[in-house]
Amino acid sequence: MSEPTTAPAAEKTRALVLNSGSSSLKYQLFDMRTGERLAQGLVERIGEGPVADHAQALEIAAEELAAAGYGLDDPELAVIGHRAVHGGTRFTEPTLIDDEVVAEMAKLATLAPLHNPANITGIEVARALRPDLPQVAVFDTAFHATMPEAAARYAIDTATADRLGIRRYGFHGTSHAYVARATAELLGTPLAETNTVVLHLGNGASATAVRGGRSVDTSMGMTPLEGLAMGTRSGDVDPGVLLHLARTGGMSTDGIDELLNHRSGMLGLAGANDMREITRRAEAGDAAARLALDVYCLRVRKYVGAYMAVLGRVDAVAFTAGVGENSAAVRATSLAELPSLGIEVDPELNAVRSTAPRLISTAASRVKVAVVPTDEELEIARQAYSLARGPAPSPSDIR
Repeated sequence: MSEPTTAPAAEKTRALVLNSGSSSLKYQLFDMRTGERLAQGLVERIGEGPVADHAQALEIAAEELAAAGYGLDDPELAVIGHRAVHGGTRFTEPTLIDDEVVAEMAKLATLAPLHNPANITGIEVARALRPDLPQVAVFDTAFHATMPEAAARYAIDTATADRLGIRRYGFHGTSHAYVARATAELLGTPLAETNTVVLHLGNGASATAVRGGRSVDTSMGMTPLEGLAMGTRSGDVDPGVLLHLARTGGMSTDGIDELLNHRSGMLGLAGANDMREITRRAEAGDAAARLALDVYCLRVRKYVGAYMAVLGRVDAVAFTAGVGENSAAVRATSLAELPSLGIEVDPELNAVRSTAPRLISTAASRVKVAVVPTDEELEIARQAYSLARGPAPSPSDIR
């Protein structure tokens, strides 16, 4: 008499990525064999309407996934990856989540009061719904943990800095990691031998000097305020300006915070933070929009030059994110007047609109110029899956 057969266990090849904001929950489900995005969605206005809290938001997401043929009880689901903004110096790589990790993230909330608490809420809800499943936190700051101490330190009293955790952490790390790897593959060179200046230009913007796949300097600092001019953030500003605003302008700490984060950048200069609107107005002769565009692009150019000096040898400058991927005007203006540094943009290639990674430099350009669409969620899925199950695909495997 033959033994009864049992159905083989489902192969765990899927990764769910959750990005929990204060009032929203984004989700994406990936097949890690191919990098295919199987499902995605967004639950908004959490706590403001019919969606009472993040627990209900995740239940809605689970229902939407089930309607698409998947669900939180999917036997092929291998891991849930969570976007986490600030890991401080404690979390410098993807981390399996347990109670201790959640407690440490809560302590870091002073460094990211708008983000870490929301990230933690999403994590706690997901852990309650799938306590049996590995869950991994992927930190925006982790990629920049490889910066040398000279790049991470501010030149202020060391004891004060250490006591308050004041140092340069950097952000957009998952995007910079993904784009650096994808750029090396576009060039056909090993990542370990490729030096890239990555320009993540969106409403938030940052530049990173990447040597052999490792961040060695980045424009954002202790907070996402430092560095490039952005949609509503000031970027670099003389610290004395803050003292002047307080002493002479009579502004409170909260008032200065609101000014620099929400009423500065392109919005402060031109009254709009949509680069498409600013570019259209600048081309139509609007002086304020022209100045805003020039400030934005000059700041980018300065960081490109600085990071070329930091790296010594640069193989490529890579544009990514909403503005970087879509604004030919920003790309051209930012890299104008740099032939002496070996950077030349081909106007015709730059004008082509495409969602594929591509080169836009001239044949004579010593430094290649690339446009590489970022995929932070796939990078989170890749890192989370690799930690939970083993190696996941690289960008070239999924295109």
